[in-house]
Amino acid sequence: MSEQIDGASGTPQYRKRSRGLRPIQLVMIGVALAIGAALAIFLISRGGSDSGAPGENDGPRTLTIGLTLQPTNLDIRKTGGVALDQILIDNVYQGLIGLKSGSLDEFVPVLAKELPKVSADGRSYTFTLRDDVTFHSGNALTTKDVVDSLTAEGSNFTLGKAVGTDLNVAAPDAHTIVITLAEPNSQLLWLLANRPGLIFETAYTGDLASTTNGTGPYTLKDWRQGDSITFAAAQQYWGARPSLDEVVWRYITDPNAAVNAALQQDLDVLTPVTSSLVAQFAGDDRFTLQRSASTDVFTLAYNSAKAPLNDLRVRQALSQAIDTDAIIDAFYGDGKSLGGPITDIEPAYEDLTKINAYDPARAKQLLAEAGVSNLTLTLTAPNHYPTDPLNVLVTQFAEIDVTLKIDSVEFPTWLSTVYTAPSDGSARVFDLSYVDHVEANDFVNYVTEGYYFGTVDPEALRLYGESISASDPETAISLRKQAARVVAEQAPAKWLINYTPSSAIGKRVSGFPDSNTNSRINLEGITVK
Repeated sequence: MSEQIDGASGTPQYRKRSRGLRPIQLVMIGVALAIGAALAIFLISRGGSDSGAPGENDGPRTLTIGLTLQPTNLDIRKTGGVALDQILIDNVYQGLIGLKSGSLDEFVPVLAKELPKVSADGRSYTFTLRDDVTFHSGNALTTKDVVDSLTAEGSNFTLGKAVGTDLNVAAPDAHTIVITLAEPNSQLLWLLANRPGLIFETAYTGDLASTTNGTGPYTLKDWRQGDSITFAAAQQYWGARPSLDEVVWRYITDPNAAVNAALQQDLDVLTPVTSSLVAQFAGDDRFTLQRSASTDVFTLAYNSAKAPLNDLRVRQALSQAIDTDAIIDAFYGDGKSLGGPITDIEPAYEDLTKINAYDPARAKQLLAEAGVSNLTLTLTAPNHYPTDPLNVLVTQFAEIDVTLKIDSVEFPTWLSTVYTAPSDGSARVFDLSYVDHVEANDFVNYVTEGYYFGTVDPEALRLYGESISASDPETAISLRKQAARVVAEQAPAKWLINYTPSSAIGKRVSGFPDSNTNSRINLEGITVK
């Protein structure tokens, strides 16, 4: 979720998104350099040259990317949060299949030689493993690693948990994996191409919270908590050689500091650029501004398990009090209106913006019908987000006599107080939540009991269940659309804006992704001069 700004005028000029894979035929240079010499050259190129521009000296092909949200640990099997998906999937960890770059519904073989053979009843998927894959530990990939990864009980994101029904993963021989489902599942390939399908080495004994051991083109070199994570090109990667020798992910939570780092050319890429600061790159011919299509949705969620938010009329009233055009203005135009839980780059999208649309007079009437007055609510929001949209919400709620208080917290605190269910089984206590849901194809969250939104509508759950078991893709999409409409009508949340973030990309960088960069940055095809 891609835009380019003319260096002279600063006028936004949109260019079409490319959904194709980019070539990755560049060969890494500098492999034979001694470590000390390579490090010296790298330090000079980053900070000691006369121009100060990254990469102008000879040396390793290093890319430095500025990000906002850093992971709390590196264990993608057990730890939630898209910060892990953003850098680890495709680059460090891989599955049997993956997503074609720029696509949300086109699958490509990765650790499997080809896409699976599917039985006529849609219940059996047969994969043939590549025979040249090794983990970063040096050990070869085996069918046991695949079976254990897809069925491991120690993971919070196993395939079995994601599918939600019984399944069997078997290895009839040393090169074959067969996944057998109790019922057909139209989402299986999607799950295999994402977290639930990642493959880990069974024999590895290292702590994956602080180390990595995948099959991807990059491996962990250094992690400076609170500052940066550095990847190095894997020495024995089974695929084409990575086009980069080193990638530094720098985490800068202060938007102004991030922009300054980019303008000082301490960063090659900054993604995203805070909307209010995008103009600082206008007219600077050292950068291209690229706006990305995305599944990012800034979501105002209501705790519908808690009074008075358990009353549909109250949730509808709050939703109808919000003018989403004003929210988009607060994002300086970096986004689109969205009336439901599915974005327009996903197959099951439908324009639902007329449901619970802006109508403050009707909102007041609904509150009166619900017998609610002098309502005060607290909104819990991670503190790395800009506050302008929150101030808009405070003003708009005041117009229907609802007092909104903002509780700005660290992201780990949001995870523990909103996202994670209390360990003692008690109900969550938050009122409203504001967070950017960046994951694609995450409609399942709205029909999952125990998710932080609260109650699940039984009709939406039924329709979604039928969409999962549908063997015909078009039928599955139609049913999911119907389920999404029911969810929109039940108002578990207000989808404030489909955020289309801007990235500032240095001129020496080519091939940086232009879709869903807040949730998954595939380094394949990125090159630096």
